[in-house]
Amino acid sequence: EAIAAPSLNFFQDSWRRLKKNKGAMISLFFVILIIILTLLAPVLSPHSPFAQNPAQANLPPKIPGLEGWSWFNGQARNRGGVLFDAYEQAQVPAGTYYYLGTDGLGRDLLSRILYGTRISLLVACVAVVINVVLGLTYGLISGWSGGKVDTFMQRVLEVISGVPNLVIVVLMLLVLEPGLLSIIITISLTSWISMSRVVRAQTLRIKQQEYVLAAQVLGQSTFKIMTRHILPNMLGIIVVQMMFAIPSAIFFEAFLSFIGIGIPAPNASLGTLLNDGYKTFRFLPHLMWYPAVTISLIMLSFNLLADGLRDAFDPKMKE
Repeated sequence: EAIAAPSLNFFQDSWRRLKKNKGAMISLFFVILIIILTLLAPVLSPHSPFAQNPAQANLPPKIPGLEGWSWFNGQARNRGGVLFDAYEQAQVPAGTYYYLGTDGLGRDLLSRILYGTRISLLVACVAVVINVVLGLTYGLISGWSGGKVDTFMQRVLEVISGVPNLVIVVLMLLVLEPGLLSIIITISLTSWISMSRVVRAQTLRIKQQEYVLAAQVLGQSTFKIMTRHILPNMLGIIVVQMMFAIPSAIFFEAFLSFIGIGIPAPNASLGTLLNDGYKTFRFLPHLMWYPAVTISLIMLSFNLLADGLRDAFDPKMKE
């Protein structure tokens, strides 16, 4: 009898299951959209994110065609609660719009959000790549070696994980200047531990399988066994851990920038935008709402996509 359906490999079968998860597919769409917007930030930004114009500071959002909406008509309230045209008062030239308003220095908020999201994603992705390399190598060596080597390596992990992340950040700032490099190094030094523990647990389980024992009997080297037999069988779990690590790194970077030890001015990340916006939230709520919605959407999309990938790679997780 002929086989009716074509045979599928692991990733094709996982993609078939992932497409059935509507929440994960919507999250995947938003993740791709956010990445495209950040990559095209220099083209899509209507204004320079660094150009200051104090005469046009703290303008409310104004979008052409949506002036009928109170949120996007460029009007604000004075201290007496009376509405007035903020663009006319600031003598903004006709045809000039700030779709999400301006900050206290007259910089376009939309442009700064695009560039800030770009920096946050760059920090997270570079840190996650470093985490995968460190955690994967450490976990494979620890799980494959076993015995005293494994015990010693796990005690080292416990010592490292016992040091608070904020303490490591402060120590790094004593050595390096605040900026992208110091944040990437800090996140990389602290967040690879969970990856190494997951890889170690999977290595301990897989190395007991018959095909690994058969490869050892046939005389394959340890490196080939790790790369051809152990690593491919845990690839799905590694991808899921990476997807969970990206929003964690973004949130940690935003936290550092929010407390003032992150990205230095004039550059901006989502954390610095939140830090600037919460100070005037009662009077200019749009300065905080839009960065907050952006980071919430990023966190939610990556987490839901990671949940969907976990279920797609391992269907037994749903049972």
